[in-house]
Amino acid sequence: MKARTRLLLSIGIPLLVVLVVVGLYLAQQRGNNAPAQSTTTTTTTPKQPLTTVKLALDWTPNTNHTGVYVAMNKKWYQDEGINLQILPYSSNVTPDVLVSNGKADVGISSTESIVADAAVGQPTVSIAAIVQHNTSAFAALASSGIKRPRDLDGKTYGAFGAPYENAVVSQIIKHDGGKGNFKSITLDIDPLQALQSHRVDFVWIYQGAEGIQAKHEGMQLNMFPVINYGIADYYTPNFIASPAAIKAKPDLLHRFMKATARGYEYARTHASESAQILLQETPKGTFPDPSYLQDSQQYLSEHYADPGRRWGLQDAAAWHGYPEFILKAGGVKDANGKNVTSLDLNSLYTNQFISS
Repeated sequence: MKARTRLLLSIGIPLLVVLVVVGLYLAQQRGNNAPAQSTTTTTTTPKQPLTTVKLALDWTPNTNHTGVYVAMNKKWYQDEGINLQILPYSSNVTPDVLVSNGKADVGISSTESIVADAAVGQPTVSIAAIVQHNTSAFAALASSGIKRPRDLDGKTYGAFGAPYENAVVSQIIKHDGGKGNFKSITLDIDPLQALQSHRVDFVWIYQGAEGIQAKHEGMQLNMFPVINYGIADYYTPNFIASPAAIKAKPDLLHRFMKATARGYEYARTHASESAQILLQETPKGTFPDPSYLQDSQQYLSEHYADPGRRWGLQDAAAWHGYPEFILKAGGVKDANGKNVTSLDLNSLYTNQFISS
């Protein structure tokens, strides 16, 4: 028998009882000296619910919209307390109508449409310029023999059905020494397809979109930038809001534009990464040619704003030059189809939501 066992047996039961009592006493003392457990519970302030802002696009997602998708991807709208909801594009209703009727808080439109909105009594207001200069152009196939705007005299133009088109086309032809006479048909297909099929002789395109697309498809175009032929420079596309929303929701619009401007400023200096974000954030198949997306983004990133200038800012000169021309040319109609000759041009835009 081991020594320890023999010791326990020789001690006897009374001593064991004493040892047990002493052990319990020591255990109690250790418990009394232990650090007190905190009874205070930590509470966290619940996050405020995000406010939904509905944005109506002017077309399917493209590089005009990159700043929005960058800001969404980086959660900058959430940082401003906003849940941004992008409404699906529909050819049946314009962003201007959705904004005017309160179905969208913000939309993407153009200077041409904003002027037309005011004329028909459904005003919208430009709250930021997406691109600092007009990058649109008239384009014809290089093989057509059309080498300059005056060669468009007597040719067929593929229109999209806006009342201001004829005045603009006529002006650029006259500015180059032509008569300004041409035929016009409203297209129901892509403008480049219309050119390729020889359905029309020339179309109105954006150099950063169809201009890049033509290069990737091997189409050689002769392009005539609109602002090079007698048309005053103006902003297009634009973010718009209704006068009612501007009055009722100034703080919300300011927060929306703060996040949006952050997205476009980022896209200015991170063209390749921003193109990847746009590809990632949009439905699969939106951009079947990633190389086109990269080239288009590189072009637009360089045109979002002039060097040293904040993105989104607008000048009075741009909001007087083109509108005054198109009003004088008879390209603005009221709801009854009658010519409108004057508008309050300063009410068509505001910089109040562009942070300094």
